[in-house]
Amino acid sequence: MKKHTLIFTFFLFFHQSFSLDPNYEACVPKDCGDVRNITYPFFIDGEQDPSCGYPGFEVHCNESAMLRISGNEFVIKDIRYSNSYLRLQNAAILPNQTEPCPKMIRNLTLDPNRFRFGNASTMNLVFISNCSGNLTTDLEKYSIKSCERSNKEVVMLDNDPNLRNVTDICGNGSEIVETPVELSGGVGRNLVVDGGNYRDVMERGFMLHWLATDCDVCLSSGGRCGFNRTKFGFRCFCPDRPHMVSCKPARKDYKPIIIGVTVGFALIVTLAAAIFIIRRAHNHRKAIAYSRDLEGSSVYFGVSLFSYAELQDATQNFDSAQELGDGGFGTVYYGKLRDGREVAVKRLYEHNYKRVQQFMNEVEILTRLRHKNLVSLYGCTSRRSVELLLVYEYIANGTVADHLHGDRAKQSPLTWPNRMKIAVETASALAYLHASEIIHRDVKTNNILLDNNFCVKVADFGLSRLLPNDVTHVSTAPQGTPGYVDPEYHQCYQLTDKSDVYSFGVVLIELISSMPAIDISRSRDEISLAYMAINRIQRCALDELIDPVLGSDSETERMTRSVAELAFRCLQFDSETRPTMNEVLEFLKGIQGEGDSNVGELNVNAGKAQMPPASPETEDVVLLKEVDVVMASPLTVTAKWHSTGSGVTTPTTSG
Repeated sequence: MKKHTLIFTFFLFFHQSFSLDPNYEACVPKDCGDVRNITYPFFIDGEQDPSCGYPGFEVHCNESAMLRISGNEFVIKDIRYSNSYLRLQNAAILPNQTEPCPKMIRNLTLDPNRFRFGNASTMNLVFISNCSGNLTTDLEKYSIKSCERSNKEVVMLDNDPNLRNVTDICGNGSEIVETPVELSGGVGRNLVVDGGNYRDVMERGFMLHWLATDCDVCLSSGGRCGFNRTKFGFRCFCPDRPHMVSCKPARKDYKPIIIGVTVGFALIVTLAAAIFIIRRAHNHRKAIAYSRDLEGSSVYFGVSLFSYAELQDATQNFDSAQELGDGGFGTVYYGKLRDGREVAVKRLYEHNYKRVQQFMNEVEILTRLRHKNLVSLYGCTSRRSVELLLVYEYIANGTVADHLHGDRAKQSPLTWPNRMKIAVETASALAYLHASEIIHRDVKTNNILLDNNFCVKVADFGLSRLLPNDVTHVSTAPQGTPGYVDPEYHQCYQLTDKSDVYSFGVVLIELISSMPAIDISRSRDEISLAYMAINRIQRCALDELIDPVLGSDSETERMTRSVAELAFRCLQFDSETRPTMNEVLEFLKGIQGEGDSNVGELNVNAGKAQMPPASPETEDVVLLKEVDVVMASPLTVTAKWHSTGSGVTTPTTSG
């Protein structure tokens, strides 16, 4: 008996040992120098299989763990897998290095699909070698000891106002390279390079945030994360077999159960469909009679209650020729009421519990808001009506998206003054929403309407959420429109008013470029307009982004560059580094009025505004917070942010 048991155990062990997935065994975390447990998305080149990590994440392990990016080698000081950050130090500057000059440094270019700077205080240290000119006395402090490869070498920060003077003196024969450094915590802000103090800044290193598919599900199921280099996608390696997402137990034969459940489900669906059709026909007749009785005499959340029959007549029985477009959860139709008012009627797609809640949410939000740049709600149908309908004022001149990259753009492109007016008025509406403890959640150019005077009416609050006074965010599954959704929202599932700021940053880029937020006809790394804009701004290639139709006069150029600078701040990955919508509004007012000699300094009222304002037709949004310092983008723009001290007073009329 014992002999048989031993034989069985041996064969079981033999089978299990040979059934292990070799990729699982190859992807065991490894140490390199002071960096412990290097694992996905990084892999040690030559020691781990390339399938253990993403291309471009190869770690070269000598005395230290080194990462090579665009020809430069960086020492990995720390890796934080919990929040996808790593701290790097340029290998050209190492501790205890005795050479008077750094080793060869190359310009660093980041792939936006792989890495982003992890700190808003990251900026570039500029090395100018082969400087042939003679620096003046006040510029000599930037010189460092001569090196074998050049007559003179200069080092300074890229935001130093003397950079242009130094490069002019050094001449065209000089070579300029840049490397990132981090200046947070007061380190290096008053950089003086004589004596080699630039080394202290470079030895501190800088933070990078990497972008790779999260593998928590795979790890929690007992697998190890990797990358399928044949199909270019995430792969979960399991002890006994590869899997795409997680290591689930081996499947059993559920075929009989599946057949039984399928047949039963089909019968239930058939029965439910028959009941639904019968009840729908009955409720349709009942709702029409009920809504006629309510017509002209009832209110709901303080707005007029319309009958289904009246709105059916107003839209010519919801004729497809009357369609204006799609809202967040329904189709919008043009209509004309019996009293002559032109209206936009939003018809929710379904009449179920979820849609009723959405319907009530939008009615409740819209009835408590009164602002000249928010679309007005005239009324709605009863929630017991055969269909859920919302009745808005009709705005005749289409959406901003139509005028930027739709049919209307071909007829008459928006002028720059109108684009600037749209930016200011949209920011004013969003600042008012945030002051009212409301987050829009779906800010985009398709939801910004224009009347015949090009005055803004922000619409579609179907995704809006009230934010209670005692919380900082709302946790919810990501919603909204691709191309506008806050990337941190996808990662943390936490909605804040800074999510609207990110979306508005995309709108600003659309206003200066006339390009849509998502365009699959563009190259892979430029499908997203936000990522394209960040890349262009970081490369100081703003002229590739701005729509040529805007013209090239100096005033328009100044304003478009300043708007791009503001958009860059709004599009920061870390929401804490983005400005508030109040600050955005003040910046836009400053850009718009900078040429006016009567413009005053930025003046923001501290404290919390009463919500909602008593008379939005004559009073402007009361701003809430003092403006914080926001780090500048790589654009060589020195924008002076001023405010007129008052809101936009352009009157708004409805079409």
